[in-house]
Amino acid sequence: MKKLAVIIFIFLLIFSTAIIKNSTKKIEDEIFVTKERLKDFEKELGDTRLEYDYLSSTEKLLEYQNRFFEKELIQKDIKTIKTLTKKSNILLIGNFNIFEINE
Repeated sequence: MKKLAVIIFIFLLIFSTAIIKNSTKKIEDEIFVTKERLKDFEKELGDTRLEYDYLSSTEKLLEYQNRFFEKELIQKDIKTIKTLTKKSNILLIGNFNIFEINE
């Protein structure tokens, strides 16, 4: 009887070890996938931050205008800008609104 209890105990230890290893492996795989996704997001964030910081500063935009376009760019009054919207195969022309809420 004592031998049977020891054998059952050993099998339970082996079985529980296998279950723990499998669950740990699944968790490690999930962690790896999550880290890979984070790397992609960090790269995208870095690119976006670079674009925002470098390209969208007013000084840089004015520098680019003077450097590349010289007199090709002209200032427009925002009230003269129109929007073109297509609804049910009908084109609608409206005034441009910065604070327009898209429905």
